[in-house]
Amino acid sequence: MKLIRGGLVKTMAYGDIENGQILIDGNKIAAVGTDLAVPENTEVIDATGCIVTPGLIDAHTHIGLHEYAIRWEGNDVNESSKPLTPDMRAIDGINPRDEQFDDALAAGVTTAAIGPGSANVVGGTFAAFKLYGNYVDDMVIKDPVAMKCAFGENPKGAHGQKGRSPVTRMSVAALLRGLLMKAKRYVDEIAESEKDKTKKRPYDPELEAMVPVIRKEIPLKVHAHRADDMLTAIRVAREFDVKMTLDHVTEGHLIVDRLAKEHYPVLCGPSFGGKSKFELKDKTFATPGILNKAGLTVCIITDAPVTPLNYLPLCAGLAVKAGMDEEAAWRAITINPARVLGLEKRIGSLEAGKDADIVVFDANPLHDIQYHAKFVLVNGEIVMK
Repeated sequence: MKLIRGGLVKTMAYGDIENGQILIDGNKIAAVGTDLAVPENTEVIDATGCIVTPGLIDAHTHIGLHEYAIRWEGNDVNESSKPLTPDMRAIDGINPRDEQFDDALAAGVTTAAIGPGSANVVGGTFAAFKLYGNYVDDMVIKDPVAMKCAFGENPKGAHGQKGRSPVTRMSVAALLRGLLMKAKRYVDEIAESEKDKTKKRPYDPELEAMVPVIRKEIPLKVHAHRADDMLTAIRVAREFDVKMTLDHVTEGHLIVDRLAKEHYPVLCGPSFGGKSKFELKDKTFATPGILNKAGLTVCIITDAPVTPLNYLPLCAGLAVKAGMDEEAAWRAITINPARVLGLEKRIGSLEAGKDADIVVFDANPLHDIQYHAKFVLVNGEIVMK
């Protein structure tokens, strides 16, 4: 067993605990509090003067698919041969030896959702991974967690500029509607085959991948920067009664009143860096704070490698500087992404029974860019120190 003692424990469940303790049994948290009953021969990790948090979580990245320091040979983030590729699975393209994994762990990020990019109207499924390990199959926590789709400049540029659909935003929406309608009918055919054993169950790999979306088991993960694209995504999600997250939401602060009525989770970022295209002209670190104040579930994302994943705490700190409540910023990189990914029973907070993914910081990473993660634990194992 292990005991982390001393320091400020940010549980992200029931407040902070001064001079707290966390008892770890194997890969799970056994207890959190003060003056815990500690068995003999327990390994002690001294966190005096430190801040102890759940492992940080980014709900939207492309690490391992779009690798560092390599060209097309290591770029597997978009199967841009056609605009609809729902049967692509992130797990089949990730290289866990990409250095971005170790960089992220060293910064206290222990879990990330990883999936296809935004070249296609529908790009394939995201999955959630622990960032420590050599084998993707051992690192996956949940597959799939979402179906990636994209609006706006990216699919128009990847396909329309090559003379094929979608050339316009109208075509983006039409292609998505067409796939969702086919998927609904496909689900109906599956149900009929289950009722009538004389009917053969249909099988189409592209439509099969869409079944969890139609059954509301996973959301559409919508790449949308501009306000009009967000509103189109909402329109389509309503028409087909599917779950959805709005990712990037660069212009979200411009339509905060409408987003507050709809209550879809919003994943804000990447906000660090320059305005590299027209859709980013209104980019600001104030957006997550504005959306949080409106009552929305807010996550802060890096879109790594667009912004390196190890800068996730920095992005949260810059959001605080721009007006976001600090506790809300902590939630946006811990428990909120855990909930959005459907993993809140395992990660995102320090509670008994949850995975022992824990970080001991020598300073508050939302305040001090010179912080270090003194200890990083994944599944109860010290993986960085």
